[in-house]
Amino acid sequence: MAAVYPAATPVPDRSHEPLACRYTRIREASLAICSPLEVEDYVVQSMPDASPAKWHLAHTSWFFEQFLLRPLLNGYQPFQAGFEVLFNSYYQAVGPMHLRPERGLLTRPTVKEVFAYRQYVDEHMLKLLDARGEDDEHFEPLLELGMNHEQQHQELMFTDIKHLLSKNPLLPAYTRKPQPATEVRTSGPLQFLTFEGGVREIGATGKHFCFDNETPRHRTLVEPYALGDRLVTNGEYLEFMRDGGYRRAEFWLSDGWSTVNQEGWVRPFYWTPALDAEFTLRGLQPLDMAAPVCHLSYYEADAFARWANARLPTEAEWELAAESLPVKGNLLKSDMLKPLPAGDQPGLKQMFGDVWEWTASPYVAYPGYRAVKGALGEYNGKFMCSQLVLRGGSCVTPADHVRASYRNFFYPQSRWQFMGVRLARDL
Repeated sequence: MAAVYPAATPVPDRSHEPLACRYTRIREASLAICSPLEVEDYVVQSMPDASPAKWHLAHTSWFFEQFLLRPLLNGYQPFQAGFEVLFNSYYQAVGPMHLRPERGLLTRPTVKEVFAYRQYVDEHMLKLLDARGEDDEHFEPLLELGMNHEQQHQELMFTDIKHLLSKNPLLPAYTRKPQPATEVRTSGPLQFLTFEGGVREIGATGKHFCFDNETPRHRTLVEPYALGDRLVTNGEYLEFMRDGGYRRAEFWLSDGWSTVNQEGWVRPFYWTPALDAEFTLRGLQPLDMAAPVCHLSYYEADAFARWANARLPTEAEWELAAESLPVKGNLLKSDMLKPLPAGDQPGLKQMFGDVWEWTASPYVAYPGYRAVKGALGEYNGKFMCSQLVLRGGSCVTPADHVRASYRNFFYPQSRWQFMGVRLARDL
């Protein structure tokens, strides 16, 4: 089945972009994501793992207020007492926080007040930027962390809004804006490309911004392996289903089989019972058999791989295959807002964008990892237990936010994010 497909979107070169311009651009991008929403859409929380759009807008402002404005801007007065509790996510060192499952009960502050909070923080952040300058070696890393933190929440805003709208029987679209008109492509037959093994290095090089969980760069042993040249498609996953995939315990990890039965899973998240359509950010659309299967848990991805006589790649295998590739693809900049077919060009395809790719690797610390001191040490390190690593970004990932060393992580039962499958095999 053919589908429109964007030209691979390269990451714009922003190496010379002034920090104030970058800060403003990223903050405005969050507001642009909310522009199709009605005021009622900002407040509701559809499940404990998701947050209301209003909360995302406030929390990202809280981050700048808490970690930059309070300690660094002389004479700064917080916007409103109590926000330090309402919009603290999980930083125990900062202080108490409102219960995560109850964020949707916060009808106050109002959406209008949250917008005023953002404006207040932005005005003071620009004052701080002007005072600290471009070459402050202590300030710039904090600012980069805050901006990348906001970009993470921009992706979460898309996935949380999608989940929220899917709970409405009317299945309303997030946007009615037409999908960009582009080249028509399908997905060619799946092929496996081989890669050499050996003692190799993975992890961030330190030349550009990265999160602490991408460090330190270190050596790891990789055996020769093969990777699928593209992502697994809806059509291929449907074959797994028609072969009894959700009813055959031999393909499933024990915890996965228990989850399938407890939750009653019989198809991917957002697929209709008729298996001919799926809910998207543009509303209900026909299921494109050539597009990547999406919104799968780790358990489903692993079960499909076993059925296909393959396995999921390790994160080292994925990174080594991707590190020499340019970061381009169906990312947020394409404005497609859904995964799309790979096309039939040679080589590895869809390594960046479309869907986050589950790996077989547990989310644990790299050898020699040390969390930074203070509250910011809670950003990544304390979650290094019981989660799995995903790589590559998705169709709602900001293009200048992802890289080959980027480590995303979720619990194996999670499905509401744009998550899919790339197969691997031993040689």
